[in-house]
Amino acid sequence: MFAVWHILPGPLRRRIPTTFVGFALINGFTFSVDLALLAILYRAVGLPHPVAITIGYAAAFGLAFALNRRFNFHAHGPVSGQMVRWLVVVGANYIVLVLGVGGGLIAAGVPFLLARIVAAAAEAVWMYASMRWWVFAPRRDPAVSERSDATVRAPTQERGS
Repeated sequence: MFAVWHILPGPLRRRIPTTFVGFALINGFTFSVDLALLAILYRAVGLPHPVAITIGYAAAFGLAFALNRRFNFHAHGPVSGQMVRWLVVVGANYIVLVLGVGGGLIAAGVPFLLARIVAAAAEAVWMYASMRWWVFAPRRDPAVSERSDATVRAPTQERGS
C-alpha cells in the first residue's frame, strides 16, 4: 500500500490518503474473488445465476471487511459494532447505488456497462468514506470521556465556590 502510494506524483500524494490506496488494492482483489466465485459457482458447479451472484457478493464483501479492518484501517475494539455498521453500509450501497443508480441509468437508456461503471464509481466513494469515517472510525470510550469531563469541570466548580 505504501509502495503504491509513494509512486504517486507529489500533488496526488498530498491529496490521496494511504488508506484510499489500500482500499483500492483490497477492493480490487476482492472484486476478482467475487468474479472468480461467480464463474466457478455458475459455470462449473451449475448453481442458478442469482444464487451464484449472492454467494460471490457476500463472500467478497465479507473478505473486504476483514482485510480493510485488519490491514488498511487497523481497527481495534469490538468487531460486533463495526460489523453492524458495515452491514448498514453494504445494504444502503446495494439498494441505493447498485439497484437505484445502476438501474435508474439503465432505465434512462444508458448502456448497461456504462451504467455499471458509473454506479461502481459512486460505490467506491460511498464505501471508502463510510469505512473511513463511520465503520472503522475510532470510537470515544464513554468512561474516559466522563473522567475527562469531570476533570475539566472540577477546576471551574472550585473557582465558583
